[in-house]
Amino acid sequence: MRERCLVTTRETAARDRVRNALREHEEKVADRWVQLQREQVILATDVSERELREEADLLLAALAAALAQDVPAHRAVASYRDLREAVTELSMRRARAGATPTATSLAVLALKEALLEAVQGTTRDTEDLFHTAIFLNRLLDAAGALAFETYVEGREEIIQRQSRQLLELSTPVVQLWRHVLAVPLIGTLDTARTQVVMENLLQSIQDHEARVAIVDITGVPAVDTAVAQHLMHTVNAVRLMGADCIISGIRPPIAQTIAQLGIDLSSTLTRATLADALAAAVAMTDQPPLGSDLPAPAVR
Repeated sequence: MRERCLVTTRETAARDRVRNALREHEEKVADRWVQLQREQVILATDVSERELREEADLLLAALAAALAQDVPAHRAVASYRDLREAVTELSMRRARAGATPTATSLAVLALKEALLEAVQGTTRDTEDLFHTAIFLNRLLDAAGALAFETYVEGREEIIQRQSRQLLELSTPVVQLWRHVLAVPLIGTLDTARTQVVMENLLQSIQDHEARVAIVDITGVPAVDTAVAQHLMHTVNAVRLMGADCIISGIRPPIAQTIAQLGIDLSSTLTRATLADALAAAVAMTDQPPLGSDLPAPAVR
C-alpha cells in the first residue's frame, strides 16, 4: 500500500511538472514539436508547417485540459474525450495525406522530447526528470498506440471507399433506348461487384422508369456456377422492380459451359449479342429511339 501511494505521489508530481511546463512554454513546446516532426525523414508527406502547427495547438490544448484531471497517465487518452479526438483527427489527416502508420505514431511520440525539454527548463533534479520521463512514456505511448490504430482503421475505410468507387466506375448503367437500360460487364464478376451492379441497376430502373434491363456479359471471360448465380440474383432483383431482364453476350464457349454446369437459364431471355438484345428490348417496349421520331426497328 505504501509503495502504491509512493508511485501515485510521484506520478502526481510528474503530472504537475508537465502541466506547469506546458502552461508556461506552450508556444515553445508547439514550435519544438513541429520542428521534430519536420526533421523526421520518415514523415514524407505534403503536410505543411502551418498544418503541423494547427495540429500542435489543438492537441496541446486538449493535453493541458487532460493533465488537469486526476487520471492515471496510461488512461488519460482513453478517458479524456477531447484528447482522444485530437489524436484521432491527427491520425486521420495523416492517413489522408499518405503518411505511413509508423510515421503517424512517431509524430505523436516526438511530443515526448518537446515536453521533456520544456520540463528541463523548470528543474534540473535528475530524479524528477526520470519520473517525468516515465510519466510522459505512459501518457504518450497510449496516444501513439491510438494514432496507429486509428490510422489503420481510417486507411481501411479509405481503401474500401475507393474500391467501391472503382467498382461503380467499372459497372456503369447506360440508357440505350427509352425505357431500356444496359450494364456492360467486363472482367470477373464476384459477390462485391454483383452487389454494386444490382444496386446501381435497380436505382437506375427507378430513376428512368425502365421496363427492360440488358446485362451484357460479352466482356466476362468465363462463366462458372458462382457467376451464373450472381447473374440470376440480378435477374430476380430486376423482376421484383417490375422490369424484364435480358442477358446478352452468350458466346458459344459460355453456352457450352452453362449447359455442362446444368445451370437453368430457361426462364431468362438471352441473346448472343448486345445488338440482338437491344432489338428484343425495343420490341418489348414498343418505343422509338431516344430523340427520334422513327418507329422502333422490328425484331428479326
